[in-house]
Amino acid sequence: MSQPNFQAMSQKELQNYMLSHRDDPEAFYAYIDRLHQEGNWIEMPPVDTVEELEKYPEFTERFRQDSQPKNEL
Repeated sequence: MSQPNFQAMSQKELQNYMLSHRDDPEAFYAYIDRLHQEGNWIEMPPVDTVEELEKYPEFTERFRQDSQPKNEL
């Protein structure tokens, strides 16, 4: 069986493939590499309480933006 072309997949397609083929380490590493390339995450230390998230407004704002319903026409 031939390996899919991970480079040709969108990030969402690659994520879906990786989640449905959890035993495929190449898919996992391709997805992690893509996340590093995109660089669209916010790094922060682990927190113990929800209140500690207030120290990271950029994280909570990103979470709010990502959770908003998308208006599709």
